[in-house]
Amino acid sequence: MTDSTPRETLRALLAAGYADLRRRLARRLGSVDAASEALHDTYLRLERLNCSVPIANPQAYLMRMVLNVAFDREQNERKLSSLEIADLWRFADGVLDAETITAARSELDLLKSAMSELPPRCQAIMLAARIEELPHDEIAARFGISTRMVHFELRRALEHCANRLERKVIQRFGPPKKQRDET
Repeated sequence: MTDSTPRETLRALLAAGYADLRRRLARRLGSVDAASEALHDTYLRLERLNCSVPIANPQAYLMRMVLNVAFDREQNERKLSSLEIADLWRFADGVLDAETITAARSELDLLKSAMSELPPRCQAIMLAARIEELPHDEIAARFGISTRMVHFELRRALEHCANRLERKVIQRFGPPKKQRDET
């Protein structure tokens, strides 16, 4: 190997010791895929290597080159792309300001007031359905009523709150989720 160029020597070492290099690098990086990609990038970097000076310890040089390539890949993967940065800016624009927070708190107070105007069972059914996310058959069993009565009480509560908040009631079509999943 003394007659060949440093690039040819390194390329031959990489090809001959590929499996061992990948195993050692995978242990260091924690991933066989990352090690394979680093070795591939090292091979490509070797193609661009323009060195005419002999290398004293080609194996150590190659290992250092592989580690540098792996480090560079890791650093590049940590950097955010321009699209990710744009997404972060859009997210930052959506941060709530004091006015939005105050309006939301006022609306929450209005909802609490509307809820307090409902009969106790109607309140409890709405909380069970919307906060606890219980299926209607469980709510019916809890209160000793039919599921049809649960639907009626829930609709009554939603319409009352929507009217007080000056909102439209958006109704879901079909049976409650649990019943849809069983069919």
